[in-house]
Amino acid sequence: MSIQLQPDRVIIFDTTLRDGEQSPGATLNPEEKLVIAQQLARLGVDVIEAGFAVSSPGDFEAVNQIAKIVGVEDGPIICSLARAVRQDIQVAAEAVKPAAHPRIHTFISTSDIHLKYQLKKSRQEVLAIAEEMVAYAKSFVTDVEFSPMDASRSDPAFLYQVLERAIAAGATTLNIPDTVGYCTPKDMEALIRGIRENVSGIEQVILSVHTQNDLGLATANALAAIEQGVRQVECTINGIGERAGNAALEEVVMALQVRKPHFNVFLGRPAESEAPLTRINTQEIYKASRLVSTATGISVQPNKAIVGANAFAHESGIHQDGVLKHRETYEIMDAASVGVTANQIVLGKHSGRNAFRTRLQELSFELNEEDLNRAFHRFKEVADKKKEISDRDLERSPVTNYKLKSNTPFSLSRCRFPVATALARLPL
Repeated sequence: MSIQLQPDRVIIFDTTLRDGEQSPGATLNPEEKLVIAQQLARLGVDVIEAGFAVSSPGDFEAVNQIAKIVGVEDGPIICSLARAVRQDIQVAAEAVKPAAHPRIHTFISTSDIHLKYQLKKSRQEVLAIAEEMVAYAKSFVTDVEFSPMDASRSDPAFLYQVLERAIAAGATTLNIPDTVGYCTPKDMEALIRGIRENVSGIEQVILSVHTQNDLGLATANALAAIEQGVRQVECTINGIGERAGNAALEEVVMALQVRKPHFNVFLGRPAESEAPLTRINTQEIYKASRLVSTATGISVQPNKAIVGANAFAHESGIHQDGVLKHRETYEIMDAASVGVTANQIVLGKHSGRNAFRTRLQELSFELNEEDLNRAFHRFKEVADKKKEISDRDLERSPVTNYKLKSNTPFSLSRCRFPVATALARLPL
């Protein structure tokens, strides 16, 4: 699946196995990387950055195995990162060689602070290296991506020169990294607009962004870039990565899907177009999230957008009542659309009577209005003392006249759970 520039579609470049693995403690072995890569292929990502092949024998093996097994003719592009150094590029080329559609992604810093303190090179030296190493990568593969590291803090005029040299040397994708997460969305808009207006030959390549999340703006910056004509976004599952992480794949993809009428216009489509803006099979998102979390040992925070445990959970009585009456009152996407089986009504002190009644009915309990009122009162008393009331708590609660739909009396003798004891002690 070689990618041609498609102005009306966004290419999803997944770097979970490269930048994501750079999260402290997230090291993956080749077998784990292969399993995740297979899930990413099922997810429908366009490009898998499988690793940094020169960094270790294990990473070379992982990239090579993914290239062989996942990089099939109708599969994703398989990419390896490489510094703008001949040895890096040689090793990357060897690692991705088995893939039907291999890519080398090479980079060099362009900001003055990096040139002075990290590279210790002049601007002229960087210009020459960028051009030479892109051409060298091109001698191995037809698909070469180039990144000017720390682009968002680089002098724009110098950045334009570097990008022009990369295009002239044969780069097919130019990736613009906000390496330290410094940009605001307005900054990103100006950066991309400046590149498109001032870089000769920019229309010949795919323009990409890589946004870090140091200020919590990675997804917002990626979406702002799309509005300015960027057609590839580099992201990771669960947003993992260096420091505060990257733009989260699930956030970018679902933002494009949920707000499709808004983004259609920026991609040259009628606002009402229903055609998908990416190739992602969104129903595989939750599975990918759980797999990456398990393999890396990095838990997903409960309030994480799209894939967090609370993303489709409701405790507020007002929200519960609305969702029970019509899901879209408080949910802008269907849980099933990302592979979650259903939304979740969480019973706690903020819950309302409708949610309480509905949960009891789901558990096959029938209560008349008087008993429901007494049960709800007791429920509220206990909910003030316990963060969340589980189904088991409800099933074992000694509420007067509880009866199963089978007409089996609810027996106090079954109440051994601590919450049941607390309920029993409350006055009627």
